[in-house]
Parts: sequence; C-alpha cells; structure tokens
Amino acid sequence: MFEQWLRKLVDVRPQEIRALLWSFAYFFTVLCAYYILRPLRDEMGIIGGTRHLHWLFTATFIAILCAIPLYGWVVARYSREKFIPIVYRFFVINILIFWLLLTLDIERVYVARAFFVWISVFVLFVVSVFWQLMADLFRAEQGKRLFAFIAAGGSAGALLGPSLTLGLVKPLGAINLLIIAAVLLEVAVFCMRRVAAESANKNRNEQDTQRDLQQPLGGGSLAGIFEIFKSPYIAGIALWVFFLSLTGTFLYFQQQNIVAAASENSESRIQIFAGIELAVSILTIIIQLAGTGRLIKRFGVGAAAAILPFVAIIGFAVMAISPILAVVIIFQAVQRTANFAISNPAREIFFTVVDREAKYKAKSVVDTVVFRGGDAVNGWLFKAMQGSGLEISGIAMVTVPIAGLWFIL
Repeated sequence: MFEQWLRKLVDVRPQEIRALLWSFAYFFTVLCAYYILRPLRDEMGIIGGTRHLHWLFTATFIAILCAIPLYGWVVARYSREKFIPIVYRFFVINILIFWLLLTLDIERVYVARAFFVWISVFVLFVVSVFWQLMADLFRAEQGKRLFAFIAAGGSAGALLGPSLTLGLVKPLGAINLLIIAAVLLEVAVFCMRRVAAESANKNRNEQDTQRDLQQPLGGGSLAGIFEIFKSPYIAGIALWVFFLSLTGTFLYFQQQNIVAAASENSESRIQIFAGIELAVSILTIIIQLAGTGRLIKRFGVGAAAAILPFVAIIGFAVMAISPILAVVIIFQAVQRTANFAISNPAREIFFTVVDREAKYKAKSVVDTVVFRGGDAVNGWLFKAMQGSGLEISGIAMVTVPIAGLWFIL
C-alpha cells in the first residue's frame, strides 16, 4: 500500500525505493539543521551591523577560497564513504565551538560576524556534498524522475527547521538551538551511509559500486577549477550560478535593511526571518510533490531552470515600483520557492552527465567559489550603487535586464 501511494507521487521503480527514501531522509536532516540556524544567521548579520554586510560577504568568499583546496585534497585522498562524514563532523565541531562562545557571551559582535561567515560556508558545503552524492548515484534519467521528490525531503526539513525555531527560540533560547542542529548533522551521516549502500544506480553492479566507495578520486586539489575552464558546459552552469548569486544578494541586502528599519527587537526579527522560511518551505514542498517532476519531464530541464530568472524579472520590476516590506517579503518567498522547488533540482540534473571528478570537484567549486565569489562581488556592487545615490527602487530597476540575460542563458 505504501509503495502504491509513493508511486502516485513519484515515478519510482521498485528497486529504487529504498535509495529514494534514504536520500529523502538524508536531505531532510541536512536542511532541517541549516534552517534551524538560518534565522539566527540573519539576526547575527544585524548584530554585526547591516552596514558591514558587504564585508561579511567578502570574508565568506575568502573563507571559501581557503576551504576549496583543502576540500579538494580530502576528496582526492579519501573514498566517498570516508570524506563525506569528515566534512559533516568538521561542521559539528564548529557548531559546538560557536555554542560555547555565544553561551559565554565572548566578544558578541565579532562572534556574530564570524558565525554569519561560517554558516554561509557551511550551507554551501553540506548541500553541495549531498547533491554530489546524488549525481554520482543516480543517472540523468533517474534524476528527472526522482530529484524533485528527493529535494522535497530537504523542503520538509526546511519546513520543520523554522517551525522548531519559532517554537523553541523563547523557551530554550536561540543559542541552544545550535545543539539540535549538531545532532541532526550526525543523523545525516547515518543516512548518507544508508543511501550509499542502497544505491539506485543500475549502470554498475554492486561490486563496481563498492569498489567506487572504497577508492579515492585522485587528481589535484585544484582540479575542479580547471574543469570549469575546460568545459563550456560546466562554465555555462557556473555563469547561471553567478546570476543566481547576483539577484539573491541584491534581494537579501534589501531585505536586511528594510527589516532592520522595521523592528528594533531581536526576537521579533528572528520570528520574521523564521516566518519567511516557513512560508517558503510550505510552498516548496507542495510544488515539489505535486508538479516539479512532471514539469521537468514534459518541458525539459532548461525550461525548469529558466523559471527562477523569470520570477526575478517580475519581482524586481514590482520592487522598482513599490519597494516596501510586504513586497520584499513576498518576493523573497516566491523567489526562494521557485529556486528550491523547480530550478535547483533542474540544475542538479545537469551534473548527472559529467564524469565523477567533475561531480565532486568542479561542482564544489561552482557551488561554493562561484556562488560566494558572486556574493562578494555583488555585495560590493550593491554598496557602490547605494553610494552613487541609487535607492532600492533604482537598484531593482537596474537588476531587471540582468535577470533577462539570466533567463536567456
């Protein structure tokens, strides 16, 4: 009965069900942990000073540049079943350190800025590592059928995370939510081992799969960067991600400034941010379960990837006319929903057809260096536009034709 119900939601084959469900659970725990922390990150950005956001984005990019060679070194020397737990447990230790510093109230402003930078690095790596594994275990044809449902697991986690934050931030305190996030990351490691063991990739037999798990990828620590320059296909994905960063950064800066002006209470701001995440999660999971897979199957991956820039064109055009809090919140919710529900699963399918080194190395560079590098560049660009006298409406108007180019790409 469960299998019949599941197959009404997703076009899954009987031999794929266990891998599908463990993948769902894996992404659920990862994003639940992140979305418990995300409202705290937004609050830390305000504590650190909204006028310093462009510096924080630059610091994030520098941290990424330092982390990528180290990550490439680990990937080259350890098997998949070893380096993924290493990545997640490294971040668990980081969370516990931040919990201690915030509990003891040591240099709160500087710790807040460090936490903002850290979590911006954290989410890129934990999500990128997840989708690297998915692209490795599933073929392109499987990705078109299954990735939307797997992404819905993350959306379910993103739904529970803000709900926990809303319900527990006052009785437990925001800082103690860090411990819950750390436990969830450890559960994610368990799920990762199960989905690897239940691999749905039928292009290889079980012996080949186990051999891949036990062998490191090899190659250089900077191989992922060179892959982008060698492949126009991967370079095109990288440019798509840069446009994603530009529109997201501009919208985020506008959100932070407007919310900071609208409320002076820390807990109220955290609840506003958590409320946005909750709305995004509800909309995303409904769309993923109801229509993403069918949309991609009918219209193709390119059309699905183009939906997000189309939303950006409309959203920035409306903001140019009416740059108020309600418009920013609605735009943020719709933009993030379109990203997580439709365009992001489509983008992940793009990586199912490249070789394994590109999946684990080039993808990590695109997801981290290109994305956070775009954040840094675009943060300074936003600051320069403000310095030139442009208001929020003017910056939104300038962004519309850029989103048009993104749509064409």
